[in-house]
Amino acid sequence: MIYVQIFLAFFIPGILGYGGGPASIPLVENEVVDRYGWLTVSEFSEVLALGNALPGPIATKMAGYIGFQQAGVLGAAVGVFATVAPSLILMVVLLSILMKYKESPKVQKMTNLVRPAIAVLLGIMTIGFFTTAYDGIGIWQTLIIGGLSFFLLQKWKIHPVYVISGALVYGAIFLG
Repeated sequence: MIYVQIFLAFFIPGILGYGGGPASIPLVENEVVDRYGWLTVSEFSEVLALGNALPGPIATKMAGYIGFQQAGVLGAAVGVFATVAPSLILMVVLLSILMKYKESPKVQKMTNLVRPAIAVLLGIMTIGFFTTAYDGIGIWQTLIIGGLSFFLLQKWKIHPVYVISGALVYGAIFLG
């Protein structure tokens, strides 16, 4: 029964909390503190502070922690799944609708309009990454890591996992 309660405690806020993790925090608090009594308000605020301090989505970290606290590893898995399930279900439904009408001229036009916007957003993000790297480690380290990564990925077709791992090792040894 605890797994069902964990699922409901995080699935319902995931459905009703439009706007992501921060919007669903009061709903999660209502479920966890008021409805099930798993945490006090003080404990919940500590879990929220811990979730904010760590990288990644707040809601999934809180769900994992509270689920683990209540029912171990399986409880953590249920809590995290319940948090992402509403988005997952919506994506599957929307993708199935998109695939059903993929030959429609309106859908093709929409797809053609979205692609350049995504390309521009990715370009802006890349420039931001390079600017941050330049400010943090300097131009030569940025060029070495970026250039070597480019050749490893494009010319020699090395899997991205190995390139990222190599960059992490390089950073730990030479930049740490």
